[in-house]
Formats: sequence, C-alpha cells, structure tokens
Amino acid sequence: MIKQIFGKLPRKPSKSSHSHNDSNGGGGVHGNSSLNSSLGPNSLNNSKSGSASSKSSSSSRSNNGPHNSHSSGWNKLYHGMKTTPLVTQAGHALTSGAYEALPSFRDVPNSEKQGLFLRKLGLCYVVFDFSDPSKNLREKEIKRQTLLELVDYVSSVSTKFNEVAMQEVTRMVAANLFRTFPSPNHDNKILEAYDAEDEEPAMDPAWPHLQIVYELLLRFVVSPETDSKLAKRYIDHPFVLKLLDLFDSDDQREREYLKTILHRIYGKFMVHRPYIRKAINNIFYRFIFETEKHNGIAELLEILGSIINGFALPLKEEHKLFLVRALIPLHKPKCVSMYHQQLSYCITQFVEKDFKLADTVIRGLLKYWPVTNSSKEVMFLGELEEVLEATQTAEFQRCMVPLFRQIGRCLNSLHLQVAERALFLWNNDHIRNLITQNRTVILPIIFPALERNTRHHWNPAVQSLTLNVRKIFLDADQALFDECLARFQEHESKEKETQEKRELIWKRLEDVAASKSVGNEVQ
Repeated sequence: MIKQIFGKLPRKPSKSSHSHNDSNGGGGVHGNSSLNSSLGPNSLNNSKSGSASSKSSSSSRSNNGPHNSHSSGWNKLYHGMKTTPLVTQAGHALTSGAYEALPSFRDVPNSEKQGLFLRKLGLCYVVFDFSDPSKNLREKEIKRQTLLELVDYVSSVSTKFNEVAMQEVTRMVAANLFRTFPSPNHDNKILEAYDAEDEEPAMDPAWPHLQIVYELLLRFVVSPETDSKLAKRYIDHPFVLKLLDLFDSDDQREREYLKTILHRIYGKFMVHRPYIRKAINNIFYRFIFETEKHNGIAELLEILGSIINGFALPLKEEHKLFLVRALIPLHKPKCVSMYHQQLSYCITQFVEKDFKLADTVIRGLLKYWPVTNSSKEVMFLGELEEVLEATQTAEFQRCMVPLFRQIGRCLNSLHLQVAERALFLWNNDHIRNLITQNRTVILPIIFPALERNTRHHWNPAVQSLTLNVRKIFLDADQALFDECLARFQEHESKEKETQEKRELIWKRLEDVAASKSVGNEVQ
C-alpha cells in the first residue's frame, strides 16, 4: 500500500535526496509583493486562465496524468516517516482511478476537520501534465479547488498543527514543487551576451497549481499555529536545499514566491540560519567560477540584503569573508547587469555597517573593473559613488591612488556616459570634500586627464563638465593647480620632443633604405 502512494510522487534523482533534519530563522524582504499582500483564494482563482495558456518553460513537467513511477529518491528523502491511514486511503482511491472531490471543511464537524485536512493533502499528491491543456481537465480543477480549501484552512486554523499534519504538508509540497530543471546552457561556461529584457518571460504551464501550493507553504510557515520546534524536523536542511534549487526556475513568479518563503523560513527557524547562508554561498561560488548562468541570483541577493541589514556589530569574520569571497567576485560575470542593483545594495550595506571595509570593497571593484564593456563601467561608477558616500577619510586615503588612476581613465573615455558618470562624482558633496581634502595627491594624478578632456574630447557636454571640475581645483588651491599645469606642459613638451626625435630617426632609416635600393638598381 505504501509503495502505491510513493508511486504517485514525482520522480526525482536519488543523488539529491536526503533525510530531513532541521530548519532556519530571520527578517523581511524589501519590495516583495507576495509577502506584503497574501494572495487570497480570489486572486488565486483569477490566475488560472492566464497561466494555463502560457508557453511551456524549461521547468514544465513531462508527466501524463498522475505520476505512476516509483521514486526511490523520495523514499530516501522521507525515510522513517510513517504514512497516515487517511493518506493511505487517499492513495488507494487514486490507484483505483477514482479521483473525486472530498467534502468541504464547512460540511464536517470540527472534530473531523483534522482528518479531512490530511485526506485533502493526500489527494493533492497527484501531479498532472500541463503541457497538454486538454488532459485531465476535471481532475485538475478538483485538485485546484482542494488546494484553495487547504490554503483557507491553514490561514484560519486556530489549533496547533501536530507532527502528522506537518509531515503531510511538507511531503505534499515536496511532491508538487521539487523537480529538476532542464539545463541546456548550464554546462556552457562561456555565456553568450544577452539581454533578458528582449526575451519573452518563461511561464510554467503548471502555475495554476504551483501558485496555490506555494501560497499554502507560505501560510503554513508564517502561521502562528506552526511550532518551529516541531516543524524544523520537516522543514529541514534537505527541504531548504531543494527550495534553493528552485531559484533557478525560468518563471519569475515562482522565484518571487521562493524569495518570500525562504526569507520567512530564515526568520522563523533561527537554528539553521548559518546553513542557509552557506548554501547560498555555494550557489554563488558555482555561478561565479563555473557556470555564469543562474536565474535566481537577483532574488537571492535581495534576501541577503535584508539579512545583512540585520547583522549585529561588530561584524563576524564569517560575514567579512562572505563579502570578500562571494559578493565582490559577483562583479565578474558578464551578466552582472541582471542583478547589479541588488548586489550594489548588499555591498553598500556592508560599508554602512563597518566603514573600515570601504578600502576592501573599492579595491575589489578595481580588481574586476571592466575594460571593454562601457555599460558595465557605468554601473561600476554608480556603485562606486554609493560606496564612497559611506567612506571615511582614513579608508579613502588608503585606496585613493589606484582609485583615481582608474577614474582618470574613465574621464578620458570616448564613451559619453562613462566620461559623464565619472565627472558626476564631483556633484556629490561628501565625495567632493574627500577629494578636496586630499587634492595634493589626487590632482597630480587626474590633471592630465582633465587637460586632455578640455582640449580634445569630442563631446561638448563632457568638455563643459571637465571645466567645472577644473575650476573646483583652481578655486581650492591655485598654487597646486599652477604647479600641476606647469608640470603637465613640461611633460607635454618632452613628449613632443621625443616624438620629433622618433620621427627623425625613422626618416633617416627610410633615407638609408632608399639610397641602398637605388645603389642596388645601378649595379
């Protein structure tokens, strides 16, 4: 009988299956619509028609009707869990082909609601094929309505969930959500340049059911009737790890739900917060150094932004290592534009928490500074401004020499936006004050770039901005400015003299070669 039930569960590679242990704890995700406004049954109903007709994504399921393959992976994942008689009866009903709706919670007395809850969970173990909209229409609708009833029950229940209910909720969620995504591009280390905005968003055709399962899991996690001390046995390390795997989904709606749920788990199950951070680290490492392809980096960074915001001071060494080994190297991949806003927020949070990290962050940015990608360079300059705004004088002085060598190169960039963005740094009062205080070191470094811009830059706007910056230095210290100007002119004259000598040598060589050629012709 138990084998019949496991036969209904989705196939999953046994390699990634583990046994349950414990879960996690911490905070709130900014700007998360599914977190701030729970999707009630009405909005879940409204999502059915649009999602069912959407195109099949790489994460769509390939099963035909209810799953009929036995998964040893799920046996390993949930080994030691006892199957309740009610769920066994539901599995028997599915095996016999009788997929019928169960009574509503309103139609049974309170004493029977707990049993009905388990039976409805058992009914939802079956996963249907959404690649063909014409298949199993009646059964799909029965399951959808059952899931909506379960969401409503979890939201309104007034008694604590017992261990059997927790076990069955997590097993039903696992049966519906946990799957492996096809990855045709993940083994290609060289990611071709692409713009995600030009691509049509991928929509999982199974979303009419997936959305409600996610909503059920979210409400179960946040419910005051879910005791974290008991629930951590089922929402454990393997469960969280499989949730993290789902962040690679092509469907942004799914990633938004995952972002909210994972953050709620982090907040409620404090004992496994280090595990979640470590697991996210591992995703970043693989993305940076192996694949350079992952769909959920922005969402994971958004969660981390909120987590970093809650770090206690002084910062632990573990957190500083995370900054150096994971966050800063995330500037390296070609597709950094996909998640740069969230990454920049995390980096800035670290500097605001501990201003002594500013030198480390700035040198990290310089290490990964783009050479030929102008749009990426504009992003780096924007992030640099945010970091400098939180930088104190001592940290600024440690890195200002290599920093302004790079800024000087940006000032002379032929790309209009790069040159403009570099010149806009002087519009920030805090940065301008830092530069003015250390002008004796900075001005000699960037003065040649300023002079070349005023004389030769092709864009009038850049020339005008450069003159403004030039005037700031002139007003601050005319003696230093005159000294730099004299040094620049001297260097220019030496350069001109060297160039003339070089041209003279080449002319002599040409004359010698020509005379030898004429002599050979005469002979």
